[in-house]
Amino acid sequence: MSVPPPEFGRPSKQSHQATSGRRTDPSARKQVADSSGHGEGYFLQVLQAIPTAVYTTDAKGRITFFNEAAAALWGRRPRLGDDWWCGSWRLFWPDGRPMEHGECPMAVTLKTGEPVQGLEAIAERPDGSRFPFMPYPTLLRDAKGNVIGAVNLLVDISDRKRIAETAQRMAAVVESSEDAIVVKNLQSTVLSWNRGAERLFGYTAMEIVGKSITTIIPKERSGEEGIILGRILRGERIEHFETVRRRKDGSLVDISLSVSPVRNERGEIVGASKIARDISERKRADERQALLLGEMKHRAGNLAAIINAIANQSRPENEPVVDHFIEVFMGRLRAILAVGELALSSSTRTPDLSDVIRSALKPFDGWQGSARIVVSGPSLNIPERLAGGLALAIHELATNAIKHGSLSGESGSVSISWTVTPQQNSDRVQLKWRECDGPTVHAPARQGFGTRVITSALSGAKNGKVKSEFAPDGFRCCFEFDSSPKAV
Repeated sequence: MSVPPPEFGRPSKQSHQATSGRRTDPSARKQVADSSGHGEGYFLQVLQAIPTAVYTTDAKGRITFFNEAAAALWGRRPRLGDDWWCGSWRLFWPDGRPMEHGECPMAVTLKTGEPVQGLEAIAERPDGSRFPFMPYPTLLRDAKGNVIGAVNLLVDISDRKRIAETAQRMAAVVESSEDAIVVKNLQSTVLSWNRGAERLFGYTAMEIVGKSITTIIPKERSGEEGIILGRILRGERIEHFETVRRRKDGSLVDISLSVSPVRNERGEIVGASKIARDISERKRADERQALLLGEMKHRAGNLAAIINAIANQSRPENEPVVDHFIEVFMGRLRAILAVGELALSSSTRTPDLSDVIRSALKPFDGWQGSARIVVSGPSLNIPERLAGGLALAIHELATNAIKHGSLSGESGSVSISWTVTPQQNSDRVQLKWRECDGPTVHAPARQGFGTRVITSALSGAKNGKVKSEFAPDGFRCCFEFDSSPKAV
């Protein structure tokens, strides 16, 4: 056997020249064609038509033919009769160690006479890109059984490796997840069960895989499984469905469940994946918060009652001015306390503007004209301080409308509306109070406390502006301020 050049695998300048993949060693070409039972042209057409990389060597290992698929895979066109065993620019073992061309499966097959298959390798192209592949070298013999060369088929396994690596990463993520991740088929049989599921429900994967998911569903909630499967079969996703499941020890656990359809390669729904998160601690925290909130509301109500009682007991008799003062003062106090309750009810301490306005108008529910106040606008969460200022202003405006404005007569009305206009870094909110069909109103000669309450309502707002207008057909007031887009 002749020995390849020492620098084989690092082709000479001649190797870079374009050489035809159809040019083969004449003697080897004839031998292969004769052994195939077909003519040479047929043999070449078949190999060139194969979309997989194929090449041949003579009995010594010199490349005698390669098809266009092989040239495209290698990124080069080896020089026939000069390049040995494989047309790759460089070769590496799967662990990244350099592989000599004389160690490649084609070379070993020719040297030992035994095909080397099932071995993975990595090839590098002249441009530096690499690809993993699997070779399938096979010896070629003449009619007498003598080895006349070999043919090798190279399968690029880049996509398969990427899919396998992605699957491994996903499996690692699923297995290490703190959440319970379960896959079941359409018969509700558990197919996979991660460590998070083991910790949450107490069953090991060996104990539960192959059994029905209803094993962990309490009897009183057995109907949920049919509802979930029905939605999955319609291709729907179920997000954050709060329910209860039963652990192996019989105890119940509150969970938040998300369910997604699982499809096969044809896009058909064949099962469902479930992600369950333990929300027991959150539930207990919600219960504690509700208890504390109820206690705070109760104490706030008691405090308002105590203040009212002290004020009434302390006032002198037959003093209308003092009576009026106490009435106005308690109305403002109740408006502030109501906003405080709303803020406490919000996890972010940002009550909705609609709730703030309706809460400020609640003291007027018993008034016969309250149905003539129309409130409209989109959902908008506002900071607690701003909510307090607006609640006082709305309370003051309603009080004035009943005493002097459009609600003092029988046909007048009030509309309270707001809009939210997106800007570059914030949203611009415009809240309008508009009175209609009431008596003619005039600007007061001096500013009282109520006026100061209205004008200072936006002291806690960004770019706040308050504008009042004593129009002939009714009083108007417009509040404008910037609000975070996240708060809308």
